[in-house]
Amino acid sequence: MGRLMNIITPLHKRTARKYIDRMVDDKVHCMLKAKEYEFDYWDGDRRYGYGGYKYDGRWKPVAQQFIDIYGLKPDSKVLDIGCGKAHIIHEMKQILPKAEIIGFDISRHGIGDAPEGIRDHLFRYRAQDRYPWGDDYFDLVISLGCFHNLRIFELETALQEMERVGKQKYLMLESYRNEQELFNLQCWALTAESFFDTAEWIWLYRHFGYTGDYEFIYFE
Repeated sequence: MGRLMNIITPLHKRTARKYIDRMVDDKVHCMLKAKEYEFDYWDGDRRYGYGGYKYDGRWKPVAQQFIDIYGLKPDSKVLDIGCGKAHIIHEMKQILPKAEIIGFDISRHGIGDAPEGIRDHLFRYRAQDRYPWGDDYFDLVISLGCFHNLRIFELETALQEMERVGKQKYLMLESYRNEQELFNLQCWALTAESFFDTAEWIWLYRHFGYTGDYEFIYFE
């Protein structure tokens, strides 16, 4: 196994969340709408997902962290699995304009609303399908907040493919350490299919052969 990282957690903790309010707000309806992963999920009412936001540059220092931590060079190759609106790899591309930086997501709206500078490097694809690249093609493969939206048999393929195509890997997803965090996560999550505590996730990583770095975000 790789290292337990602390890259996204500081950003995650900046957002206040009203867990009970979401749980009692016709949550089944909101979950079904969120799982379409289109306009309502990204830019509709907050009850369906992100609620839309004006990008404020928050991912620029995170992109620099990835470049520094993983020693990315001007000609490096990077993949973002489940890239959404691709702000983080857009920031990477600004810093490393000659690098081959690619992202994919299942959302037409997410990709279509990505910054123009990265949009031509994005395509629609599923994280749980075999990836169209050879072994160790990328210098770094990242995935932020995607894999907990897969079912366990889909996780096997996704983790093995991420491992296969990347020389270095970083994976962040939602988890919990105690009953309160589990309750908060169950209240808040709209698209998650896999609810595992940290020990269970680490066991799955080892079981499916994932050796990269990892991070968990918690709903405290």
